[in-house]
Amino acid sequence: MTTSTNVSAPPAARRPPRVHPAWWVAAVAFLVLIGAAGFRAAPGVLIDPLHDEFGWSRGSISFAVSVNLVLYGLTAPFATALMERYGIRVVVTGALLLISTGSGLTVFMTSQWQLILFWGVFVGLGAGSMALAFAGTIANRWFVARRGLVTGILTAGGAAGNLVFLPVVAVLADGPGWRAASLTVSLAALAVVPLVLWRMRDRPEDLGTLPYGAGPDHVPPPAPPPGAARRALGALATASRSGVFWLLAGTFAICGASTNGLIGTHFVPGAHDHGMDVTVAASLLAVIGVFDLVGTVFSGWLTDRYDSRRLLAVYYGLRGVSLLLLPLLLSDSVHPPMLFFIVFYGLDWVATVPPTIALCREHFGADGGVVFGWVLASHQIGAAAVAFAAGAIRDTTGSYDLAWTSAGVLCALATVMVMVIRRPRAAAPSAVTSPART
Repeated sequence: MTTSTNVSAPPAARRPPRVHPAWWVAAVAFLVLIGAAGFRAAPGVLIDPLHDEFGWSRGSISFAVSVNLVLYGLTAPFATALMERYGIRVVVTGALLLISTGSGLTVFMTSQWQLILFWGVFVGLGAGSMALAFAGTIANRWFVARRGLVTGILTAGGAAGNLVFLPVVAVLADGPGWRAASLTVSLAALAVVPLVLWRMRDRPEDLGTLPYGAGPDHVPPPAPPPGAARRALGALATASRSGVFWLLAGTFAICGASTNGLIGTHFVPGAHDHGMDVTVAASLLAVIGVFDLVGTVFSGWLTDRYDSRRLLAVYYGLRGVSLLLLPLLLSDSVHPPMLFFIVFYGLDWVATVPPTIALCREHFGADGGVVFGWVLASHQIGAAAVAFAAGAIRDTTGSYDLAWTSAGVLCALATVMVMVIRRPRAAAPSAVTSPART
């Protein structure tokens, strides 16, 4: 007698995807940051065309850039909290649409207040919603392993934006005109929106998976409390009681002053003052973007292995020396010492970001992403101050030399400040967390 036993076979184990979803999210985030960088790359190329067409002073045009940079920085901590509350896709999509709108509307402007509104306010708010804190949010949520490396790759997205857009913007501004350049950047930002809606997700749990590199005992972080603005301000109130916060904010303000505020905004017109063609100067600035990709990724790799404070001290010190030498290097042609400056400045441009994010995470724990948003705000305030000051120096003295050397001295100061930061205690991450999250 044959007995048949009806035993159901266990369900086949679901094969993990060949590529972890975290890498797809990081890839889309990289493209988003490229799109966001597009119009932020334009000011240095468009200062002279706007001055020639409307007769506005370089200082007044630089003021609109300053508004852009300030709002870019002040939006970042609130955008980080909003992403945690309402989702990355919603915030990023809205930000890209705002950048596209602001870029497109500039072609109709006839007065300076419109420049400040479209270029300064709209684009500043949109770009700030996808600032470097966005890179930190993606890295912290989706990665446990390779976090520093991913932060470096995403940070380099802004540099890639310079690489893609600056030569195009310069050629269009020199040919069809600055309006064609603005429309091109507007369409580029708009083109990224479908990718965000298609691939971007808020958390690994939304796809039923774990962050890349997380073990089976990984516990997802608790949901953020309601009130994005309240959380952002609460994190600031808590962090501001720490001297580490003010040292990080001060050094990062100098970082912004010496990159976005000075070189990013005024290198092209400064080189043009020495007889260099605008398209050539813009191409050199784009080359900075090429090496920024390499330098930032390498800095992320180093951040996973070495003391972040020592890395920052080296970055700021060498940057200061290069700025002190810049007045001696500018000329009407591209020569080897100038190429060396471009290569070095590219490697150093935002290499400061991965170790700064790491220090925020080490000292402020769960609030590290929001705290970095405030540190980034200081970066942009420094950038805004120098963007305006350098334009005013050019209008007053007829040269940018004082601006270059002053920024070099500030970088030397940042080298000293960063070494004052002490290594965090083991209990520091939980001790500094805001009361709402304990």
